[in-house]
Amino acid sequence: MDLRQLQALLAVAEHQSFSAAARSLHTVQSNVSTHVARLEKEVDALLIHRPRCELTAEGKVVADRARRVLAEIRSIEDDLVSIRHDVAGTVRLGIIGTAGRWLMTPLLVALKNDHPRVDLRVIEATTTSLIPEILTDTLDLAIVNLPVHDPDIDTTPLFCEERIIVAPNGHPLASADHVSLRDVSRYEILLPPPGTAFRDAIDIDAERAGVELKVMAEVDGVRLLTSLAFQGYGPAIVPAGSTPQWLEGDWKRVWVDGLSDRQVGIAFPRRTLPSAPTRTTMEVIRQIIAHPEEIGVHIKPDASLQPVEDDG
Repeated sequence: MDLRQLQALLAVAEHQSFSAAARSLHTVQSNVSTHVARLEKEVDALLIHRPRCELTAEGKVVADRARRVLAEIRSIEDDLVSIRHDVAGTVRLGIIGTAGRWLMTPLLVALKNDHPRVDLRVIEATTTSLIPEILTDTLDLAIVNLPVHDPDIDTTPLFCEERIIVAPNGHPLASADHVSLRDVSRYEILLPPPGTAFRDAIDIDAERAGVELKVMAEVDGVRLLTSLAFQGYGPAIVPAGSTPQWLEGDWKRVWVDGLSDRQVGIAFPRRTLPSAPTRTTMEVIRQIIAHPEEIGVHIKPDASLQPVEDDG
């Protein structure tokens, strides 16, 4: 098998169409069909279910391996260029919106000044959306909510930040600087959906406090959740980093006694070695996090060295 066959298989799997795959590879449909057919003959298995253009069970196995092969080849090229010259290459970074709000500006500035040949491509999404992108090699790394429970992903902690209430001015919860979870339980609030790391930690804290929180709405996306609170829809439990000190409005930050901190970290593929530009980007992120007072957010860097347990 050769790389063109693997690329053709992955393109068809991604676009679920031979013609769309051909356009993405800047070739003709017959070439894509030929490459996939030759690969199927070589491995003696049907890899694409033709009527639906979906991977078969055998195709999923080959595609998973192919993504790692192609990722390693890209990393080889970037590593060799970085040895001969300055660190250079493309880094595909995913980031949750609340961290991106304050982290992206210093990161982009630092890379431009110190590593101008690193091409950073950024996707903002929720943790639940970013993890699959790492597994399919769409992303090289992502800044996400921890913990992440997946045997094919490694994580390293970056920082912890308090969970707080953002309450519209005029709401009873906005009348105090600190409240208890029991105080919060008296009112309907905005929360992430169950099954997300952020919500699961809140539910554990509420159970420990012997209270049940009333849900006004469930939103998978902390930045959107915070925006709803900013606009006066209702109070929301959010990470402190979603409300940097320079941001003000017709709402109030309220600290909640009894809520555990949120931990944020870097997630990356376990079975591949990060390329030189990816490793450099990770190091620059760590350097920015090491000086939180420079970025004006409420975080707790002293917890950043605590190990994160996962199922792997």
